[in-house]
Amino acid sequence: MDRHYFDWAATAIPVSGEGPPPPFGNPSSRHLEGRIARLSLEDARFRCAKILGVQPKELYFSSGGTESNAIVLHSLVLRKNTPLLVSAVEHPSVGENAFILERLGITLGHIGVERDGRVSEKTLETALAKIPGTRFAAIMGVNNETGAVMNLPALVKALRNREGPPIHIHSDLVQALGKIPLDISRWDLDSASFSAHKIGGPKGFGLLWLRKPLETLNAGGGQEGAVRPGTENTAAACALAECMERFAEPGAVKAAYDAAVNRWAVLINALRNLTRCNLIPEDRRDADERFSPWILQAGFRGIPGEVMARTLDDAGFAVSTGSACSSRLQKRPVLEAMEISRERSLEGIRISQGWSSSIESIEKLIAAIVKILRAL
Repeated sequence: MDRHYFDWAATAIPVSGEGPPPPFGNPSSRHLEGRIARLSLEDARFRCAKILGVQPKELYFSSGGTESNAIVLHSLVLRKNTPLLVSAVEHPSVGENAFILERLGITLGHIGVERDGRVSEKTLETALAKIPGTRFAAIMGVNNETGAVMNLPALVKALRNREGPPIHIHSDLVQALGKIPLDISRWDLDSASFSAHKIGGPKGFGLLWLRKPLETLNAGGGQEGAVRPGTENTAAACALAECMERFAEPGAVKAAYDAAVNRWAVLINALRNLTRCNLIPEDRRDADERFSPWILQAGFRGIPGEVMARTLDDAGFAVSTGSACSSRLQKRPVLEAMEISRERSLEGIRISQGWSSSIESIEKLIAAIVKILRAL
């Protein structure tokens, strides 16, 4: 079957590595093979740091975005009086861990979003008024279901300008790396998470950036500055560095972003002309800077999202009904936070593109959707 992949937000198509295989030794071993592996690991860290514009010592390799988020959030258990705020549209790796912390006695509040799914300075101020002693805030960079891009510089500034103790600001940047311009140092964040497989690297690997080291709940052999102990995955680190140099370098991001906008314009304008299609949010347009041009949420009246996704799969098109990490749940908390009715939210599907997506595939997707609407 002729297959067309439109679920890049779940995972990117892997990139074939170039050059010789990475060293196989344990980077913590003292022998030659171990020393060579250590040099390769630190070289990969240096390359990743250069792309992100941070210091290598501030980067910690992890098993992925989920663990990176959990490391930072769970560190709150070791602090006293640390009320936290998380946005209402966070990835489950933030949202569900926040609920665990609440069960452990930590005060939890949620930051609402506007109808377009974005945290605003107004909704942030409302949340801060409810939890005046906030010491930790988690606000993602790009939403994984709608593509909503948060105005992190403005939101961080609002948090920094508040009187009282400083607030640790963490951002899940998994869907931002390689997709939109990043400047985490200028944004004045305290920590951020990244995932390798979203930009063509290996699954089960990622990065955690910390402005300053944290005391964490992890214990072990002391690897990764004791922030994330465990034998390091040198091969995955080298692969991630290669993918970041290929896709996350500022010039590459700009070129890919512009191409993605042009491709998405074809899809968005075609869907807007279908009477049974509801873009989510309804006022989304092509070249809309509020949203990442890599992710689109849409619903089709009278057709549950699960049915549409399954029918498209049968026709050769891979889409999803939301985050792959919560695909088994019969609820859409991100859309509910946007005040989308339950009926409409359950009709939603997520269409996401990547670097190898083409206008031809998008046109075939449009034709398939039209055909399905006639049949259903």
